[in-house]
Amino acid sequence: MLTNKGKYGLKAMLFLARLEPGDSAMGAEIASANNIPKKFLDAILLELRNAGMVRSKKGPGGGYALSRHPRDIRIGHIIRTLDGPLAPLACASKSAYVPCQDCQDLESCSVRITMSKVRDAMSDILDGMSLHDMIVFGRAPNADLMYNI
Repeated sequence: MLTNKGKYGLKAMLFLARLEPGDSAMGAEIASANNIPKKFLDAILLELRNAGMVRSKKGPGGGYALSRHPRDIRIGHIIRTLDGPLAPLACASKSAYVPCQDCQDLESCSVRITMSKVRDAMSDILDGMSLHDMIVFGRAPNADLMYNI
């Protein structure tokens, strides 16, 4: 499940993606426009900056901006940066695998196999979608057809 941190991060990134090239936005502006607590947003933007998706500049004319074109930033990368692995269970994760203590047979565990399929489906959609796609997807009346949803 997407946490508030992940949801707010997506909203902030979409806000920045909609800026004119060369423009930036102050954290307070992003927070106000998206109803995000400013202090929480500051921590989120710091993580996104550390992951190389956002750049910041202090002083007059400063603020936050995307560090790359919105077509080059994948939604899956944003969510993993803020919320961690996409898998609903640790035993179904590719990047943070942890076996379940109660599992008798890892290879035939129907719960793990099903959650691995859920992880793969989520990953296919989120890693295949850029910020730019998300903006277009949000505007298009039949956008779900673009991704066979």
